[in-house]
Amino acid sequence: MPTVPRGPVATRLRLTTLRAAISWRRRFAGALTGLVVLPLLTAGLRQLGDALSLPSQMLLYLLAVVVVALVGGLLPALTAAVAAAALLAYYFIPPDNFAVADLNDVVALVAFVLVAGAVSSLVGQAARRAQEAETLATVIAASREELRWLADEQAALRRVATLVARGVPAAEVFAAVAQEVGSVLGADATTILRLEPDGASTVLTRVGDPPEEFPVGSRWTLEPPLPVAVTLRTGQPARLDDFSQTTGDYSARLLRNGIRSGISAPIVVEGRLWGAIAVGARHGRLPADTEQRMAGFTELVATAMANADSRAQLTASRARIVAAADATRRRIGRDLHDGTQQRLVSLGLELRVAHATVPSELPELRAQISEIANELTGAIEELREIARGIHPAILSEGGLGAALRTLARRTAIPVEVDIRTDTRPADRIEVAAYYVASEALTNTTKHANAATAHVTVEQRDTLLRLSIRDDGVGGADPTRGSGLVGLRDRVQALGGTIEVSSPPGAGTTILVELPLQPD
Repeated sequence: MPTVPRGPVATRLRLTTLRAAISWRRRFAGALTGLVVLPLLTAGLRQLGDALSLPSQMLLYLLAVVVVALVGGLLPALTAAVAAAALLAYYFIPPDNFAVADLNDVVALVAFVLVAGAVSSLVGQAARRAQEAETLATVIAASREELRWLADEQAALRRVATLVARGVPAAEVFAAVAQEVGSVLGADATTILRLEPDGASTVLTRVGDPPEEFPVGSRWTLEPPLPVAVTLRTGQPARLDDFSQTTGDYSARLLRNGIRSGISAPIVVEGRLWGAIAVGARHGRLPADTEQRMAGFTELVATAMANADSRAQLTASRARIVAAADATRRRIGRDLHDGTQQRLVSLGLELRVAHATVPSELPELRAQISEIANELTGAIEELREIARGIHPAILSEGGLGAALRTLARRTAIPVEVDIRTDTRPADRIEVAAYYVASEALTNTTKHANAATAHVTVEQRDTLLRLSIRDDGVGGADPTRGSGLVGLRDRVQALGGTIEVSSPPGAGTTILVELPLQPD
């Protein structure tokens, strides 16, 4: 790809430079034309002798001057006109040796020079304008090509920026950047490497060479003058136009695959040198502005990595919060079951014993004790419901399947439970799945006006897939105060996804996918 300056200032400079170069070359060519044409014409006319009159000879010399004007412009043409007048006077106007005696001959020579000058001026201007038009056309063509390159570059940057904005995995961003950089810059190979704490480099993606030469994940110790080694040491762009003097296995593989020159640019993430992008060429050298054009792509990679790091930190933070909340729920449930609930049960038994020992002549007291015992029994049942809502003991003891079946039996509408896996996921995953099902069935009972509901649990590769659907009225909006908002946060904190489909009149389906073993 040729090197093309950028911008309107560069375009004007390019036009001026071309004009200057063309003007100098035209003058030289015009002078050379005069030195060749005039002697040849003079020799030919002398061979003809008196066959041609002086006006005819002048006309032929005038044509020669016009030729010089067409080739070299006004200045060489004026010089040729003066030389032609001298040649006419010396060889064709007697007496010889410039002894012009006839005033008419002098007037004729002066007129010849003036006419030749005027014609040369007109011809030179026309030739110059034609040449400038050609020059301008060349510049316009180059500018159009530059605009096309710029448009391609901006389109490539937009495509990568879209991937970054969507938060796609970093590996997908790396692959896209490598492809786009190679295409836009005309590089034969593109590599993205990450700088490791020990100074080594890890290949994250590479295009343009066989995968076995530079496998993704391979570690390399790179040494200058290899451009990427210089960049990873200095944090600055680097260029090398001849790889023949580089050493090491990495360089040997580059040379084996025909890479002869290259450029690298740093990737800086939040002020820290994170890695580099390197491009290589098999033939010739890369354009002079390649480093600047790579900057936009390195910034997008840096943004993608910063975003990924922020998302990872946010996910880890949310996961810690969920884990802490689950641990608190479990502790409160255990305390209620083993502490408060047991004390209330013991108190109820004591009331029953006291009821049995009250003398028959105190019926009012017996009735009061019986009423208190019944109220206490109701309170114990309510406490058990609260404890199950906080953290069902059966979830820890019997697993997700047993907990969901118990949940189905307690639901006010018929619920069909289908467990299609024997694999027990991590505790956090079981808790999240249980609470999604519990919240969904609660909403179904309260709002869906459904006759039945179905809960399905299955394993797909490394994912636990949970589906809750009903045959209710549909129209549920999970963004409007529903408990599903909190469940979405819980699921996403564990690296899962949750989808709610609730078209009016067609029931509601909640689909959750969770990793069996979260990070």
